[in-house]
Amino acid sequence: MAASKKDIRALTKEDLRVFFVEQGDKAFRGNQVYEWLWQKSAHTFEDMTNVSKETRQMLEDNFVINHIEVDTMQRSKDGTVKNAVRLHDGLVVESVLIPTATRTTACVSSQVGCSLDCKFCATARLKRMRNLNPDEIYDQVVAIDKESRLYHNRPLSNIVFMGMGEPLMNYNNVMKAIDKITSSEGLGMSAKRITVSTSGVPKMIKKMADDDVKFNLAVSLHSAIDEVRTSIMPFNETFPLIDLKEALEYWYAKTKRKISYEYVVWKGINDTQKDVDALVEFCKHVPSKVNIIEYNPIDDGDFKQATNEALENYIHALEKNRIVVNVRRSRGKDIDAACGQLANKK
Repeated sequence: MAASKKDIRALTKEDLRVFFVEQGDKAFRGNQVYEWLWQKSAHTFEDMTNVSKETRQMLEDNFVINHIEVDTMQRSKDGTVKNAVRLHDGLVVESVLIPTATRTTACVSSQVGCSLDCKFCATARLKRMRNLNPDEIYDQVVAIDKESRLYHNRPLSNIVFMGMGEPLMNYNNVMKAIDKITSSEGLGMSAKRITVSTSGVPKMIKKMADDDVKFNLAVSLHSAIDEVRTSIMPFNETFPLIDLKEALEYWYAKTKRKISYEYVVWKGINDTQKDVDALVEFCKHVPSKVNIIEYNPIDDGDFKQATNEALENYIHALEKNRIVVNVRRSRGKDIDAACGQLANKK
């Protein structure tokens, strides 16, 4: 019977208002229910205490709330929290709470598995099962906000779309989720505190610019040499660096917002002077900064963290060319919650 019920969170506020009028009720009842669904994150119709029992039963008969469940939660010794999130159809994704002294960040997933094939990423080894719905993305943020308040005594401050999946391959649902997260009728978070990270889908980067989005853009780059990038991120053959560069120039011309490049340095792969010089040149096309990320192994020996000397070579060259560079030490490694490690391991 439940299969025939409609997911109520797929309805807009206006849809709900129309539904109640059609039921012979007042339109404002739709506003009340909408508030319960989003601002108050109600998991059941019974939670809606300012709605009559008869109305709650009528909603129960017609709709379902496909909320997520945190199936298992692991806490790292560094304060990081990893959630294995069970979806209404039994599939599982992971999301992470990353605390620092000044902020707490939610790293959320956008797909079950991933559409892409980056060889260094555990998530890429899972086939893409499906895209997440806007409410499933939203629910991850709500769950992590609760954990931030519980374990770190402060509300969630930032969101990064760097979990499982390629956000731009689930564009419409990710945009709808961000609209709800930033809406005063949702979580009311500032778009400036949200970063969408992509492996680089040029057409969709341009679409984001055309859609006048207000959040930040990060690109998982890892090499500014086509042959090297294709060897570790095979989809680069379809979306080569020249197309990515053009899309990023378009983004900056439209938004005037600096781009962040996520960059891991591996031994014997992208640790030569040629690699460094290529990155410096690529960074000159549009205002940008580079986050050099510590590599987190995923059980095989093909990828190894580069030497400190190689990292210093990158840092020196970038700083010499007045390009902002940060070195990001990974958190949550002891619970496989660090960058590139999300693979539904228990």
